[in-house]
This record gives sequence, structure tokens and C-alpha cells, in this order.
Amino acid sequence: MNKFYVTNIALLLLSSTVPAQDNGTILFSYTLHKNIRLYSKKSDLAYTKGDIDRGTFLFDSLVKNQLTGTTFDNFSFKRLKKSRLYLNSIKKPVFLITYASWCVPSKGEIPALNKLAQRYGKDIQFIVLYWDRKNNIKKIAKKFNSRIEVCYAHETYNKDAYLVSTLKHTLGFPTSYFLDENLKVVNIKRGGAILTEKATFTKALDLNYRTFQEGLSCLLINVDSHSQRLAKH
Repeated sequence: MNKFYVTNIALLLLSSTVPAQDNGTILFSYTLHKNIRLYSKKSDLAYTKGDIDRGTFLFDSLVKNQLTGTTFDNFSFKRLKKSRLYLNSIKKPVFLITYASWCVPSKGEIPALNKLAQRYGKDIQFIVLYWDRKNNIKKIAKKFNSRIEVCYAHETYNKDAYLVSTLKHTLGFPTSYFLDENLKVVNIKRGGAILTEKATFTKALDLNYRTFQEGLSCLLINVDSHSQRLAKH
């Protein structure tokens, strides 16, 4: 299946009371909303002209020059059978990927995530966040490994409006967020692998596995460094 991304067409404007800092750190949401209008204008123009390379360059530049190093907000996500999941309750790096039930992941994508979660779930918290209502993800959630937290959020749900405006209506989906154990943004990437229509399931699984593993490598380096620091003490 061809991937596509939901671009920002009508961004929910924030009031001037949004804090730039939280305990002395620059918040991800503040930096994103500060830069998103100019980025969206240039990005929409590039994709309208069919200039995919330009669009990719703009996304990568936004991530590298503005968002990397900021501190992710303490968002909370609804879970199917548990209480809300607060990001600051997680004491290890986080891999968060966003989807919607009507935007079906590419061939081999979910199996690749399951395989990675089984291998790295002890050191990294895997979260799949669906921009959808609870009833629409009940069956989908069963496809994921038990080490993956399957969550959901929707504009109409209480407490979800700011989360949706910050993540869904800015960088779109599917989007992967890589956060260290202190919720600092290490990297942000677009979804999984780009596949050809003729790709076999085995090939698709392998490409998606390697694509996600490449993103996770930045978190695994931090895990190893953290372990070494603890060992010295």
C-alpha cells in the first residue's frame, strides 16, 4: 500500500499563554507550534508541485534544527483496559508511532514492530497511538505484541484536544518519535519503509524491520551509555 501523510491544513492556533519552558527545559510543543506555520506553508507548496525531495528536506530540517533536543510534553494517552498512560511515568526511552485505523500500515509493518518490541521491549517502551475512537481500534490492538502499549486519542474526547492539535494536525501520520529516558527528542521520522507494489511479505517485513531498527539505534546508544554510567557508580 502506498503511504501518505496528512499535512497541516488547518492548525489549531494556540494562545500566548503556552509556556516556552518547563522546569528550565524547552518544550517540544512550544517549539513545534512556533515553527509549524512557516514549515507547513513551504511543505504544502513543495508537495503541491510534486517536489517530494524538497518536502523531505523541509521535514528533516525542522526536526534537526528545531525539534531535536527539546523536551516532549507529558502527554497522556488512553488505553483500552488500563488507566491513562502518562509519558513521565515511563523510566526508559520511548518509541512512539502514530496511526489511524483507516490508514492501514504497509505490508509487514506491524509484524516488524512486534519483532522489534519482542527484542528491545525490555530497554525501550513501544507505544502505538491511534488517532481514533476506542471502538475502532479494539480489533487492531490484538495484532500487536504485548510489549507494545496500544493507545488512542480523538478530538472529541476529554483532555485530547491539545494532544491532537500538537501531534496529529502538525506533523501528520504515520510519524515516529524517538525520546530518551528524560523525554528529550532524539529524532522524528516518517512512518515505516517505502515499498514497491511487488514487494513480497518477507521483503516488506525485512525492510520495515531495518527501517525502524535504524531509528531505534539512537535510543539503544543512549541505553548503553546510561547503563555504563550506572555501572561506574
